[in-house]
Amino acid sequence: MKSVIEAIKERRSIRKYDIREVPEDVVNNLLEILRWTPSWANTQCWEVIWVKDKDLREKLLEASYKGNPANKAMVEAPVLLALCAKLNTSGFYKGEVTTKFGDWFMFDLGLATQTICLAAQHYGLGTVIVGLFNHDKVREILFVPEGYEVVALIPIGYPAHNPSAPRRKEIGEFLHYNTF
Repeated sequence: MKSVIEAIKERRSIRKYDIREVPEDVVNNLLEILRWTPSWANTQCWEVIWVKDKDLREKLLEASYKGNPANKAMVEAPVLLALCAKLNTSGFYKGEVTTKFGDWFMFDLGLATQTICLAAQHYGLGTVIVGLFNHDKVREILFVPEGYEVVALIPIGYPAHNPSAPRRKEIGEFLHYNTF
């Protein structure tokens, strides 16, 4: 069993998967772990669509920008999750936005996405976070209602290979003491 630290350090963007199916109970475990993700005032503004239909996946591929190396993974990975955000809840209090940055849904969906990816790593699965696509077209394809936005697509499966880690900044390249 991997520790959280190991999962963080070993997680990679996987764009090619082997043919093994991901057991449904494992996907349900990922979703159970997602339930425990922190969010603004516990708003839990995420909604998840588990896209199983091959034709829908092909349509999603058509809504992707050409040249994105993760495109094929959306069709080839055995599992595809679409993470959506309920708007005007996260970062709001009594219907009013409370942060300088407005709706906080991107922060909360980032946490949710990271949770799914790290939980998948725990189970020996690979993921890639796809954010480069025509969001309006994907909303239409997946019948996402008004008041919600599709934020990310996450292909999940057993990696066909494990790439090495990309270069990481040294702490001294991003740490400041007391002031910037």
